[in-house]
Amino acid sequence: MQRLTRTSTALAVRGQLTIHSAPSALRSHIDWALAELLGSSLAPHWTPQMLKAGTFKSVIAWRDREGVAAAIASALRSWHYIYFEVIEDTNDGGELFRFTPELGIHRALTDLTGAVVMSENQINSVLGNSFDEESIRVGLALIIGTDWEIELERFRGVNHQELSHLRAI
Repeated sequence: MQRLTRTSTALAVRGQLTIHSAPSALRSHIDWALAELLGSSLAPHWTPQMLKAGTFKSVIAWRDREGVAAAIASALRSWHYIYFEVIEDTNDGGELFRFTPELGIHRALTDLTGAVVMSENQINSVLGNSFDEESIRVGLALIIGTDWEIELERFRGVNHQELSHLRAI
């Protein structure tokens, strides 16, 4: 019996890993884990993270097989004190993984614009388990990852502050 495989065009996806904050001591461990998953040619370029003393940030873009984002998220979430998000884009949507030490990992499906998509089953589950408007709001916020978005937004804003500071000089 022949094994079913996907065609090579279905395997080509785009992705981006943004490590918003990682302690200096974990950088080499992260480098090794990413080299194992993405190949040694995509080494992170680390820059200091101004928001948290002693931490660093990095952004890596790649093209690889489908499912790499999940593998990266699984590998990185095992280390505490890392804040990251990883997105994988295909021709019909993608996946988004966000992680903070306090909140843990959040996974969501995305559309072509990168917006989080809620399924009918997720919405029905929230409606079936909710007793008032506030619990519906909380359930929907959990599906789209509002808490993760708020937590990671403060790290994204640091990049803009650095640019405006550099332009002012």
